[in-house]
Amino acid sequence: MYKILISQFGQYKKAAILTPVFTGLEALMELLIPFITSKIIDEGIQAGNLDKVYFYGGIMLVMAFFSLVLGVLAGKNAAEASSGFACNLRAKMYENIQTFSFSNIDKFSTAGLVTRMTTDVTNVQNAVQMILRIASRAPLVLLLSMGMCFFINAELSVIFLLAMVILAAALYIIMSKTTVIFKQVFSRYDDLNAEVQENVTAIRVVKAFVREDHEVGKFKKAAQNLYDLSVKAESRLAFNNPVMMLVIYGCMIALSWFGAQHIVIGDLTTGELTSMFSYVMSMMMSLMMLSMVFVMITMSAASCNRIAEVLEEKPDLTNPEMPVMEVADGRIDFKHVSFSYKHGSGEETLHDIDFHIDAGETIGIIGGTGCGKSSLVNLISRLYDADKGQVMVGGRDVRTYDMEALRNQVAVVLQKNVLFSGTILDNLRWGKEDATEEECKEVCRQACADDFIESFPDGYETWIEQGGTNVSGGQKQRLCIARALLKRPKVLILDDSTSAVDTATDARIREAFRNKIPGTTKIIIAQRISSVQDADRIMVLEDGQINGFDTHENLLKTNRIYQEIYETQQKGGGDFDQPS
Repeated sequence: MYKILISQFGQYKKAAILTPVFTGLEALMELLIPFITSKIIDEGIQAGNLDKVYFYGGIMLVMAFFSLVLGVLAGKNAAEASSGFACNLRAKMYENIQTFSFSNIDKFSTAGLVTRMTTDVTNVQNAVQMILRIASRAPLVLLLSMGMCFFINAELSVIFLLAMVILAAALYIIMSKTTVIFKQVFSRYDDLNAEVQENVTAIRVVKAFVREDHEVGKFKKAAQNLYDLSVKAESRLAFNNPVMMLVIYGCMIALSWFGAQHIVIGDLTTGELTSMFSYVMSMMMSLMMLSMVFVMITMSAASCNRIAEVLEEKPDLTNPEMPVMEVADGRIDFKHVSFSYKHGSGEETLHDIDFHIDAGETIGIIGGTGCGKSSLVNLISRLYDADKGQVMVGGRDVRTYDMEALRNQVAVVLQKNVLFSGTILDNLRWGKEDATEEECKEVCRQACADDFIESFPDGYETWIEQGGTNVSGGQKQRLCIARALLKRPKVLILDDSTSAVDTATDARIREAFRNKIPGTTKIIIAQRISSVQDADRIMVLEDGQINGFDTHENLLKTNRIYQEIYETQQKGGGDFDQPS
C-alpha cells in the first residue's frame, strides 16, 4: 500500500529529499546555540571577559541567521512536496477511476469516492508535510540533545532516559486506543457526504414534497454520528498534553534539584546547567512533536487504506493483447448468454439469452421493471461482461475488440440522461470532438431537437447548467440522442430514452432513424408499445429470459405478456396526445 502511495511523489521527489536535509541542518544550528550560550556564561560573563561575550555572541547571530534561512528552505520544499504529492495522488485516483467498469464503480459509492479524493487526500497531505518536517527534525533533535546532555553530564542525563520511557509507554497506550476510532470516523464522512449529495441532486423532489424538515433531520443525524465519534477520538487524544507536561515539569524539577547539588560539589558549571535546561526542553518538545506526528499518522492511516483501495482496484474489463480495432457492421449475436451483477452469487439477471439481429434492423425491447432490459444492452457495448456464453457484434466476440473502438461504434443513450456544464455544441461534441456546427445541426434535426434549440436566444451557444437542469426532461433526452448520433455508430441503443418525449415527437424520431440511418442497427427499449410497434421485431423479456421475439402483429397473436401490455395501454386511452 505505502509503496504505491510513495510512488506518487513523482517530480516532487527532489523537494521531498531536500526537506529533511534542510530541516536537519536547521536543527543542528539550533542545538549548537545552547552550547554557545554556556560558553558565554562561563567564559564570558562569569570570567568578566567581554571579548568572549562578543565572540560567542557573533557566532550565535551567524548560526541563528543560517537556522532562519534553512527553516525557510525546509518549509518551502515541504509545502511543494506535500502539495505536489496530493495533486499527483488525486490525479492518479481520478485516472484510475476512469478505467473502472460499471462493476468496479458499483463497489464504491459516489460519496465515498468524493470523500477519498478530498478529505482523505488532505489528511494524507498534512501527514506527509508533518513527516517531512517534524518526523525528520524531532528524532534528530532528540538524539542530538541527548548526546549533548551526556557530553555535559552523563549522570544527570539518566533522568531524561527514564522520562522518555514513561512518556513513550503513555503515548503508545493512547494511540492504540484512538486508531480504531479514527477508522470509523472516515466512514461517517462518507455517510455525511452521501446525505448532502442525495439532497442536492434531488432538491426539486424534496421541495415538491415539502420534505425539507425530514432531510434536515437526516443530515443532523449523520452529522451527530460524526460528532460523537470525533469527540470520542479527540477525548482520548486529550490525554497527550497533560501526560507530556507532567513529564516535562517532572524532568525540570529533578534536573534543578540534582543539578544544584552538582554545582555545589563543583561537577557542573552554571552555564552547563543552563544549557542542559535548554536541551531538556528541546527533547521534550521533540517528543511532543512526535506525538503530534503519531496523531496525524493515526488519522491518516485510515485515509491511506481508503485511497489505496481506489488505486489498487483493477478494472474488471481490459483490452485483449491484440485487440480488433474495426467493427465490421451492426450484426448482434447473443449465444446462450447468462449474466449476474454479483458473479458467483447464483442470482442471474439474465439467463440463457440466445438471439440474432441483422445489421440495419430495428429491434424493440419491452418488459416489466427489473426484467433485465438495461442489463442486456449493457453487454453489447461491454459495460459489463457476460458470465456465460458469447456476446458478438459485427461477427466477433465483444471481448476481442479494443473497448474504445467498440464503444465508438455502439452508441448508447442511457436510461439516466446526463448533460455537462457547457454550451449545447460542447455537449453535442462529446459524440465527435471535431464535429462542425452543420454536422451538429443535422443530428439535432434527426433527433427532433432543432426546433427547441433554435427557439433559445443563443441557439446552439445556449449554456447548459450542470446536469442539464435548465432544460426539460424531453429536451435533455433529444440532446443525448443527437449526441449519440454524431458518432455515426453501427449500433444505436436507446435505453428508454424517449420516455419524456410525446408520442408525436417519438414517431418523428423513429421516422428520421429509418430514413437517415437505415444501415445502423437500432435497439429501442421502451415502456410503451407505441414506441416499438413499428420495429422489425420486438423482444419481450420476463425475469431475465426471452419470452417472445417477433413482429408486433405476430406477438399480438401468440404472446400472452405482449397482449396484456397492449390491452392495458389501449384501455388506458393510449398516450395523452393520441386519440383514444
